[in-house]
Amino acid sequence: MSLMALFMFLGGSSISTGILILLIIIALIGGVCITTIGPGGIFVTIALFALLPLDPSTVAGTASATFIATGIVGSLGYFRSGQLKGRVAGKAAFVLSIASVIGAFAGAQINTLLDASTFAVLLGLFVFFTGGLILYRQRNQLEANKKLNIESTRGLIWLAGVGIAVGLPGGLLGVGGPVLAVPLMVVLGVPMLLSVALAQVQSIFISGMATFGYMLHGAVDWGLAVLLTVPLLIGTVTGWYVAQKIKASRLQVVLALVLLVLGVYLVAGGATPGGG
Repeated sequence: MSLMALFMFLGGSSISTGILILLIIIALIGGVCITTIGPGGIFVTIALFALLPLDPSTVAGTASATFIATGIVGSLGYFRSGQLKGRVAGKAAFVLSIASVIGAFAGAQINTLLDASTFAVLLGLFVFFTGGLILYRQRNQLEANKKLNIESTRGLIWLAGVGIAVGLPGGLLGVGGPVLAVPLMVVLGVPMLLSVALAQVQSIFISGMATFGYMLHGAVDWGLAVLLTVPLLIGTVTGWYVAQKIKASRLQVVLALVLLVLGVYLVAGGATPGGG
């Protein structure tokens, strides 16, 4: 069975083989970036919007569906390494994830009100902000300067706030959540490794609820979602091994610069009459 035949069998819409192969390559690269640098799934969202004639809801809904599996794989990895074991981590993950569900569902509903140009501007601003955040983290070596007691009521309230704040743009734009959740939690005082681990669990709920919200509007291309999930997962696992052997700091700078350029491009295209 050819690649295109498989895609059509999965229920995908009609697109050229060349574009399909390009999307798969981008998903593979995005998966590698997820575990070597951090943000990577965002490239899938950008590619779906830039390469295919999809409405904003289908872009965000399809991208969200692909991130469920990567979140599960990431969570299992951190559970195996110990960061997610124990009552404290479990309670923190529960509060963060439930709050994320609220934000993600709300974001998915708001997305259905957006036209392509507005979506392009919002996605571009988010991409640009992400690039700037990576550069800031790289330059300042972001670390927690205080410790948040995530067992306390105050600590859990802060985590709930992070959940809603990250879930809303995650559901609205179909960009997952760890890229924002990790630095926010670290700044609040959650240890880095625990922040990354909690963000992986959170991403399952953000992506899952966002996907559900878009399904209610028939805005998930399951053929694309299933086909792109495979290279995304392969890239995620490959990146895990690559990360053990390379120094990621230079890659982070390159990724940040690429995101800054893409952010400007998306905003300019969306702000131009007829753009997006």
